Amino acid sequence: MTICCKGELIDLTHPRVMGILNTTPDSFYDGGRYTGTGAALTQAGEMLRAGADFIDIGGYSSRPGADDIPEEVERQRVVPVIEALTKEYPDIRISVDTFRSGVARAALEAGASMVNDISAGLLDEKMLPLVAAYRVPYIMMHMRGTPQTMATQVHYEDLVGEVLYYFSERLAAARALGIADCLADPGFGFAKTREQNFQLLGNLRDFAELGVPLLIGLSRKSMIWKTLGTSPAEALNGTTALNMLALEAGAHILRVHDVREASECIRLWRETRGR
Repeated sequence: MTICCKGELIDLTHPRVMGILNTTPDSFYDGGRYTGTGAALTQAGEMLRAGADFIDIGGYSSRPGADDIPEEVERQRVVPVIEALTKEYPDIRISVDTFRSGVARAALEAGASMVNDISAGLLDEKMLPLVAAYRVPYIMMHMRGTPQTMATQVHYEDLVGEVLYYFSERLAAARALGIADCLADPGFGFAKTREQNFQLLGNLRDFAELGVPLLIGLSRKSMIWKTLGTSPAEALNGTTALNMLALEAGAHILRVHDVREASECIRLWRETRGR
């Protein structure tokens, strides 16, 4: 389980941390906190010092029912931040969180080195060819519909089987174009009910058959705080608990808002494995 990022071969048998940096005003947890370049730089620096291996920058809120925004607005939110981060931290590994090939291209030209696509190329037919041309790692997530419609598309005859089939098809499409480094994200919270999210997590070991690294994004999501009757702000403890379960089930990257806590979780998990 390795990926090549910025010319470096990264061993993912040692689980890694991806810090979430949203430059949006309306994300479900940190919306509006890092919309300025200065605030984003400060937060990214703190995450890097806390142990982040990757920083995932997004300018389009994909929370259920979020407003659609023009591509140019999304581009203006992420590109200046990526340029500033690359200048401040030349060795930083930046993932751009977008389903639009135009935004991905601008981000890669600005210094990003990975693409994180919630639609696995299904919302923009130019995305897979773009990733293939730039030869960067590609994170493909499972989702149905769009952020605006996904909450209505939660009927499955066989949840785990259908999600696995989805990835087998998308991986085949990516590999046909020569994309070497693919990662799979089961898409917790995307076109899935609270109960389905837990079912997916409980069967996460089945995803090993895909033969690609797994990126897991559980951080402060509603499956946690709705179950506990709290709020996103109070969901850190629940996030850590589920992250440990994800590591036990084979997660390779934890995508989180709270980098230090995720890094500690991985360190303690590795101790149980003698690593």
